[in-house]
Amino acid sequence: MSTVTTEPAVHARTVSPGRRLTFVLIVAALSILAFLALDSGGDLAFTLEYRGRKLLGMILVGIGTGAATVAFQTVTSNRILTPSVMGLDALYAFLQTLLVFLLGATLSSHLGPIAMFATNLAVMMLFGLGLAAMLAATRTSVHMLVLIGIVLGTLLRSLQSLLTRMMDPTSFLMLQGNLFASFNTVHPELLGISSVLVALGCAWLWWRRHELDVMALGPQSAQGLGVDPHQIIREVLLVAIMLVSVCTALVGPITFLGLIVANVAYIVSTSGKHAWTLPMACALAVVMLVGGQAILEHVFGQAVLLSVIIEFGGGLLFIWLVMSGSALKGKQS
Repeated sequence: MSTVTTEPAVHARTVSPGRRLTFVLIVAALSILAFLALDSGGDLAFTLEYRGRKLLGMILVGIGTGAATVAFQTVTSNRILTPSVMGLDALYAFLQTLLVFLLGATLSSHLGPIAMFATNLAVMMLFGLGLAAMLAATRTSVHMLVLIGIVLGTLLRSLQSLLTRMMDPTSFLMLQGNLFASFNTVHPELLGISSVLVALGCAWLWWRRHELDVMALGPQSAQGLGVDPHQIIREVLLVAIMLVSVCTALVGPITFLGLIVANVAYIVSTSGKHAWTLPMACALAVVMLVGGQAILEHVFGQAVLLSVIIEFGGGLLFIWLVMSGSALKGKQS
């Protein structure tokens, strides 16, 4: 009996990470095909014009968020933290609220998408540069840096809540539409620059994947193997913040997308090497976004936003990761 029950587990462990990645990539390709083909009516030109912009936005957000989260969790040695948790989403929400509060609903709606994208990206990058400069100047722990980011995020959320309480109802209703991620409002003029920035960031992370493998052993081990941990942490922080800032400025904040796809990628790839976990997280994010959007649009009639479902599921996963970590520490003590 014992032989029969253990054979499937043994077979599962023998499936190579390459085959697992190939399978997920096939599922991602099928998700893209389903999103483009379902209820298209055979009009390929109309389908590409209408759905192609949304599809490219989802692919960019999935690849950028997945790669940034895996690299960020490697340098922080923590699988619960993500760049969004450091306060980037709170900063984005505060910026949107401040613009509507200062300019009003009418004037702020006249700002072009490029001006809004550039403003959001510039402020979030300044935030990231400030954190990286603090890390370089004080040589403080990266965990202290993350804690500072979380505290700043809490402060920004409190200020945003204060501003919304002083708004008129029209401005408040307009603001609510900007605080939730939506792929229906992706502006085509932003896709070009977003594609370039996401491609550059992901290419840099792929180029440094072997150093990330060494960093996964811990800063002391990495230093012993010839890798400067402070330098690689600063560079990864900047690139991860840049990728998440681009994705957030493009469609809005999705706080828990990176947390979900990164932790699932570790399980599915069964390998700690970033040559597998980086593309696996990106492919899983594309499956989640494109496949999920296709199901919501063509099965459930888009009754709810995909970002709301991801935030709900990610919140439950976050609680489970925290509680399972606490339970494990309790058993070890």
